Parts: sequence; structure tokens; C-alpha cells
Amino acid sequence: MKRVVITGMGIWSCLGIMKRVVITGMGIWSCLGVTLDEVRDSLYSGKSGIVLDQARKEMGFRSGLTSYVPLPDLKKELPRAQRVYMPEPALYAYCATRDALAQAKIDQDYLDAHEVGLLYGNDSTAKAVYDSIAKIREKNDTMLCGSGAIFQSMNSTVTMNLGVIFHLKGINLTVSGACASGSHAIGLGALLIQNGLQDMVVCGGAQEVNPEATGSFDGISAFSTREEAPAKASRPFDRDRDGLVPGGGAATVILEEYEHAVKRGAPIIAEVLGYGFSANGDHISSPNVDGPARSLEMAIQRAGVGLKEIGYVNAHATSTHVGDANEAKALLRVLGEKTVPITSTKSQTGHEMWMAGASEVIYSILMMKNDFIAGNINFENPDEDSCHLLIPAATISAHFDTFLSNSFGFGGTNSTLIIRNV
Repeated sequence: MKRVVITGMGIWSCLGIMKRVVITGMGIWSCLGVTLDEVRDSLYSGKSGIVLDQARKEMGFRSGLTSYVPLPDLKKELPRAQRVYMPEPALYAYCATRDALAQAKIDQDYLDAHEVGLLYGNDSTAKAVYDSIAKIREKNDTMLCGSGAIFQSMNSTVTMNLGVIFHLKGINLTVSGACASGSHAIGLGALLIQNGLQDMVVCGGAQEVNPEATGSFDGISAFSTREEAPAKASRPFDRDRDGLVPGGGAATVILEEYEHAVKRGAPIIAEVLGYGFSANGDHISSPNVDGPARSLEMAIQRAGVGLKEIGYVNAHATSTHVGDANEAKALLRVLGEKTVPITSTKSQTGHEMWMAGASEVIYSILMMKNDFIAGNINFENPDEDSCHLLIPAATISAHFDTFLSNSFGFGGTNSTLIIRNV
């Protein structure tokens, strides 16, 4: 058999001419509100979306705390033939995406005529799996679990449903990166556009809000037990924090190539400047300092901004002892001592998990557009790490044009986004 060798190669790449990526639409379904105006007002007023769910206590939960997110009623909007395939996170994601497309001035005719991509963060759909197995066990018949059960229970259910409902023909992919999923979706969407592979990508993250999704999480004592005062339970960076509070919903941003957006007269909201990522390569649940620091450094380098240009940091900080401490150390290492206001909006929302990386981009944009920084509520006493950071406990008036948003997840996956006002 003769050997075949390659004697020459040629390639065209647009890597040297990186395209600009802008955000032209946003939509959210959150414990702080289901419209951008509602969410903005909640952020400004320091409203907490956290409640005590007595049903969880009755199920044997160590903590009954959760954020409250209203379940959408889409009976008048979508036919049953579509709704039957949609579990809770897909319902939230549909509402957020519908509103984001409307803000971006994108109608169904446009979607039908163009190849629009879809990258959405989701790392589990627990209740759908639980319900279908429970029905099979009860009826002793797999035929009775329902025709939609398989589609509801798949990890890709959100992108599957959104892609079909909105007739999206570009990339269709679920990003499964634990609590960094929503942020990675935006970062990867930006990379596709920068490299000329898509002109527009619908990006976001969704998280179901039910006991079935968080029981095992409660079982490792990850949640706050400050049940006597739910609004005080989530306390990122505070010395007396005792665990996170689970939350959820969905958040969608429309990413678009700048020239493409200008040509169609789209409202340009902000620009994605940098995406950094890393893995800790360490413990499966305990974060370290080096991994997050490398993600921060990569995002800053790729964004091409000076540290003094960053006017706000939306921290990942979830209100756990080790996580908050190590993020504080990473922020201090990269940004320096008390150089920029840093808050965690999880103090108001709890930890929105797979959704958080996308929702926190929207929260930060709403602050940037309205000249304020939402306070890190419940921050009463700094600890030995957070004392080195500039953490306002109440809303402050502030003008900034560039912010950084961190998202970290189990398994040591890290994502950092840097976004600029336009």
C-alpha cells in the first residue's frame, strides 16, 4: 500500500479580521420581574425574590428557601401540540426569547428567511424525568408516560423547543456547563459571530424552579437555612453567609454581527468585547483561585481593555463560604484592592444556576443603561477576603460603560464576559 502525504496546505481565515458582536435584544423571566422594566425597578429598589416554600419542608428538605418565579400560562399563545413537549425551563425560555426577538425587531418572516443560530444554557431537566418515571412506576406501563415525556426530559429540550417554535435554522446547541452554562452560551455565540460563522445567534440560559430539581443539592447542605427571614438569606461575600438559595427562570440575549445589525436598523444595546474561560482541573465541587483568575485574565486580554475601563463587576458569588472566598481572592489578584464596585445580584435573586450567566448580563446592562449599581444586599460584615473588595451594600448612582460578569460551575468550569455600552 502506497503512503499518501500532504505536501501543501492553504486556508482562508477571518480570524485576523474579527467581526464585532453586539446585543440587539433582551428578554427575561425572573423572580425580579417578567419585563425589563420590572427587573430594572427591582434591582434599583433592592427587592428580594426569595421566599419560603413550605412544600419543600413537607418533602423533607433541610431548607425550604427558593426564589419565586411565576409559571407562564401559554395556552392562548401556543397550541397544545407544541406545549406538550415543553418542560418548565422551556416555558420560561420561550417567554424570554419571544420578548428578546421583539426588542430586536425580529419577526417570524425574518427568522424564516435567514439562518439564525441558537445556543442556550441548560444542564438538567429534572422534574420531567422524575414525573415520567413516577408515572411508569404507578401505571406499570411505559405507554402511559406521555408522548412528550422524552422530549421534555432531554437536556437539549430548551434548544429543541425554541428551534422548532421559532423555525431557527442556524446552529442549534445546548450548552451544558453547570452554573456557567448561560455565560458560556453567550461567549460561544460571540465567537461564532466574530469568526463569520453566523450573523445572528439567540443565546441564553434557563433553570427550572421546583423541588425535584434541587433535592439532591439540598442533600449536600449547600442551601441557606435562614428561613426566618427569606429576604436576608442570600448574603454573598458577607461573613455570616450560610449557603446559597436556589432560583431560576430564563434570560435571552440576541447577539448579532455589528454591520448586519446596522444594515437592518436594529437597536444596538451593547457590545460583547471579551470572553474568557478556563477549567480548575481540581475538585468537582470546591472551587479554587487559579481557575477563575485565568478566566478573568483571558477575558480582559481578549477584550483589549485596561483595568481602569471596567466600571462594574457582577460577581458569581453565590453565598457559599469557599466559593465567595476564592472568587474574592481571584478578583483581588487580577483587579487589585478596592478598584471597582463589585456586587453579586444573587443577593436578590438567589442562585439562578444554569440561567445565571445570561440573566446577570441583562441585570448588568440594565444598571449600565440607567446609571446605577444595585447593592449587594445583606452585606453587613466583610470577611478576611471580601474586606479587600469595594462592595456597596445598597444601590449607588454610578455611570459606567464597561462591565465584567463572572460565572463559575461544578466541575471547575469558568466563564467571564466583558461587555461595553453602545
